[in-house]
Amino acid sequence: MIDIHHHLLWEQDDGATTFNTSLEMARMAAADGITHIACTPHANGNYAYSPETIDSKISLLQQKLDSEGVKIKLARGCDFHMSYDNIQQAHEDPRRFSINSGCYILVEVPDYALPRGLGETFYQMQIEGLTPILTHPERNPTLQNEPGRIAEWLRGGTLVQVTAGSVMGRMGRKAEQMAHDLLAKRWVHFLATDAHNTTSRPPKMSDARDLVAQKYGPDYARLLCVSNPLAAFLNNALPPQPEPLDLYSDKESGRSWWQRLLKR
Repeated sequence: MIDIHHHLLWEQDDGATTFNTSLEMARMAAADGITHIACTPHANGNYAYSPETIDSKISLLQQKLDSEGVKIKLARGCDFHMSYDNIQQAHEDPRRFSINSGCYILVEVPDYALPRGLGETFYQMQIEGLTPILTHPERNPTLQNEPGRIAEWLRGGTLVQVTAGSVMGRMGRKAEQMAHDLLAKRWVHFLATDAHNTTSRPPKMSDARDLVAQKYGPDYARLLCVSNPLAAFLNNALPPQPEPLDLYSDKESGRSWWQRLLKR
């Protein structure tokens, strides 16, 4: 499995606090079957995002993992908050915050007072070569009440990542219900751990993968946990996706998702 949302690096944000914690989280992830991790520190008003510092820590941790024979491949990403300063920096340097310096970028929207212009911002990101991945919408109080906003962004080409813990009911009942609503409609493209530690938010994804396989089919589970995140990690195009339900009007139902997305 490939984990594209993981707060693995020590002293970068509210994730791992020490190098030893980072090391233990990586070991735990490997034991769960995770082979690739995008290290995604927050970039917001509370935490400064320094690619140079992050790359240095990734190199140090990767060397230690390699020396121990832990089969984990690390790369840099970002838990990108939609602030004005971040958006301007991404405009000036589109690869600064993306996964493994590719075209995919995790984006976290505010819990409340979501601006109506977010769809236009996501569109502008795509014009500049970035593919936004909306992180854990199932845990966002506003989106729990306004799921139509997600549909709007999906129609515009934004992708969706759901937290493994939400699928398992560990993030509250509302998050669990919405996660499964999104999965049932095939509106989800990635599962990820959003791990912060080894206890309350551990780096485990296999239980959620197995539950998705049981409820929605093994092919879909593999797509969310392996094929799609590996494509994002390697900066490749996503493989063909299942047809999303209830996303387009009836008059468009005779056209494929990709045709409608590209307006062909």
